[in-house]
Amino acid sequence: MIATDDIFDALRQAKDQNGSLAAANLLVEHLRIQKRYRDLFEALKMQQRLLLGLPAVPSESEEAIGGDLQDKLERGLIDACREVGLGLLAQGKLEEGWMFFRPVGDRHAAAKALEGIEPSGEQFDLLLQILVHEAVDVARGTRLSLEHRGTCNTITMMESVVAMRGRPEQQLAVAELVRHVHAELLSAMQQDWQRRQGTAADPQLGLPQLLASLPGWLQDGTYHLDTTHLASTVRFARVLDDPATLTLARDLATYGKQLHPQYHYPSEEPFADLYAASLTFFDALLGHQTEASLKYFLQKAESLDPQEHGTVGIETYVDLLDRTGRHAEALRFLVRKMPPSARPFGIAPSLLELSRKAGDFRTMIEQSQERKDLIGFAAALLQSPSNPT
Repeated sequence: MIATDDIFDALRQAKDQNGSLAAANLLVEHLRIQKRYRDLFEALKMQQRLLLGLPAVPSESEEAIGGDLQDKLERGLIDACREVGLGLLAQGKLEEGWMFFRPVGDRHAAAKALEGIEPSGEQFDLLLQILVHEAVDVARGTRLSLEHRGTCNTITMMESVVAMRGRPEQQLAVAELVRHVHAELLSAMQQDWQRRQGTAADPQLGLPQLLASLPGWLQDGTYHLDTTHLASTVRFARVLDDPATLTLARDLATYGKQLHPQYHYPSEEPFADLYAASLTFFDALLGHQTEASLKYFLQKAESLDPQEHGTVGIETYVDLLDRTGRHAEALRFLVRKMPPSARPFGIAPSLLELSRKAGDFRTMIEQSQERKDLIGFAAALLQSPSNPT
C-alpha cells in the first residue's frame, strides 16, 4: 500500500514511465484499497475514458460522443456506479451509496449489501425508504418496520406504499405482516388461557384448536389484539398464494369471525362480511370446498351492480378462477361480464395474460375486433403462436 503522501510522486512516476492509463490504474487501486469511494468514482471515470482513447477529463468544447463509443462509456460508468454505490452502502453511508447505486438497477445486489446494516437513529427512515419505497428488499423492510415501528405504522405504510407495488412485492410484505400478527395473537391467547384455566395451554395447540377448546371465549367482547389491525391484516392477505401463510391468514379470519359483532367492521363488497367472505376466499385458494367458494363469489360477481360497486365483484371472481387454475373459464367470464367502458381495479389478470395462460388468443382477438380495439387486437394476434382464424 502506498502512503498518502507518497501517492503523488508514484502517480508522476507511473505517468512518466508508462503513460496516463498506468497512472489512472494506480490511482484507482490506491483509492479502492483506502475505500475512498467518492474519489474512486471520479478516478474510475477518468480510467474508463482513457481506456476508450478519450481524454481523461472532458473539455467544454468536446464534441458529442455517439455510437458504440458512447455505449461503452455509459456501461463503464454504470460499472463505476455499482462499485462505488456498493462500497458506500457497506460502510453504512446509505444516502450517498443509494445515490450512486440507484442507476444500476440491481436490487438483489443492493439488498445483499444492506444485509449487515442495522437500523439506528436517523438511518432507520433512510434504510426503510430504500428497502420498501425503492423495493430493494420489501420483506426485510416490513420486518424492520414491525419490529421498530409496530403493527399500526406498518399497516399504514403498506396501505400507502406497498399497495402500489406489484403483487409479488405485496406478497412478500403481507406474508411478514400475517406471520407477525398471527404470532402476536397466539401468544396473547395462550396468556389469557393460563389466566382463565390456571395452567399453561398446550403449546401444540394452534389458534383454531385453542378457540375450539374454550367455546364462547370471545362472545362477551373479549379480544386479544387490536381488532382494526386484525381486520386490515385479513384484508391484505387476499394477495397471498403460499399455502402455509394462507393457512395462518385463515386462522386470523376464523378468530375474527368469532369476535363480538361490535368488532365486525364494515367492509367493501364482495367482502362486506369480512371474516366470513375471507374464509370462503382462503378456502378456495387452499383447495378446501373450492366449488362452494367459487359459487359464492360467482353469485357476488353476477349480482353486484357495476354502477354502484364498479367491477370489483367481477375481478375478484376472475382472479379466484385464475388462481385456482381455471384460466379458460376466467377468460370467458371476463370477456362476457366486463363492461366495455369499465376502469378495472387491477385485481384480476389482464385479458392478454389470461389468454396466454389459457392458450386461447382467439377470444381476445374476436372481442377486440368487435370493440374496435386495434391495440388489443394486435397484442393478441402477435402473441398467438399461429393464425388462430
